[in-house]
Amino acid sequence: MFQEPTSAVSELVLQAGTQLSESLRMGLLAYELIGAALGVFIAFLAYRGYRRNKSRPMLFVAVGFALALGVPLILTVVYLVLPITGGRVVLQATSQTFEVAGLLCIIYGLRL
Repeated sequence: MFQEPTSAVSELVLQAGTQLSESLRMGLLAYELIGAALGVFIAFLAYRGYRRNKSRPMLFVAVGFALALGVPLILTVVYLVLPITGGRVVLQATSQTFEVAGLLCIIYGLRL
């Protein structure tokens, strides 16, 4: 049968999962920034396609990528640069809202 882990074991696992070396944290941040930069580049290319062909679906794809990847990137950079204490939950909720809105725009643009 399955037994519930003891609280000491649970705490140890949770603590081990949250302690990352500084170099690993910086590497993960750099990796996330690269992904966001690629998304913003895709948004730029989609916007150029919209301007060249006057294709309304391409406009929604461009706006979608900008919302899904560009806005959360800006919010994260602002959060890291400014001396804000707390607010992590608000940042996460706001970023997630823009990501969902962006994905909905992409879906709408691909369905047109």
